[in-house]
Amino acid sequence: MAKALHVDIWSDIACPWCYIGKRRFEQALSRFEHGPAVVVTWRSFELDPSAPAQRDGSQTHAERLARKYGMPVEHAQQRIAHVVSMGAAEGLSFDFDHIRPGNTFTAHRLLHFARERGRQIELKERLLRAYLCEGVALGEPANLLSLAGQAGLDIDETQAVLGSDSYAEAVRGDINTARQLGVDGVPFFRVGRYGVSGAQGADLFLGALQQAWRELPEPVAGAAAEPNVCGPDGCV
Repeated sequence: MAKALHVDIWSDIACPWCYIGKRRFEQALSRFEHGPAVVVTWRSFELDPSAPAQRDGSQTHAERLARKYGMPVEHAQQRIAHVVSMGAAEGLSFDFDHIRPGNTFTAHRLLHFARERGRQIELKERLLRAYLCEGVALGEPANLLSLAGQAGLDIDETQAVLGSDSYAEAVRGDINTARQLGVDGVPFFRVGRYGVSGAQGADLFLGALQQAWRELPEPVAGAAAEPNVCGPDGCV
């Protein structure tokens, strides 16, 4: 049995810092000696569970931000400019002039489906880019269907998921786990037994990966090949 380091990442698609954090974590992973042995799972988190499928498009993103946090629009614009600058440093072209906010619950359901099909990482990347850089409304099922297809998922299977409540409990389960861990903002990275909050620098992520790897137990040689044992799949 080979060693594997599990990393769980809680994030929301409507979260520019989650995209920035993703890029910085990927940089760390590319420098990590045991990168191929890291198993990444994207976990669901809703920043605004009460959001409608699509919000009123008459307000600008700066105006919505100013209203939400009770600040002047000029301050909101400064915040946006800062995030855009931070994204650009990671090769991301955020476009808040054309962003189309909406509820992300269904998109999170699709990410659980994609995980079962081995395409979660591809879909996560496609959803983030579509929402934050391309002005795609993720509250529209037709858009989600198209993006899922671009991420390599079967269209008919995706359509069936969109037309049901499949994986809803999985989404809620992720959110409940985050609450139990005390997570109240994203991104949040669980690297082995360590928690890393926020879009930290690549060096910090790399250090967390290295420390968590050192603490992994060594595999028991030949354990998987031993006869006369019982496991989840039966007895051999």
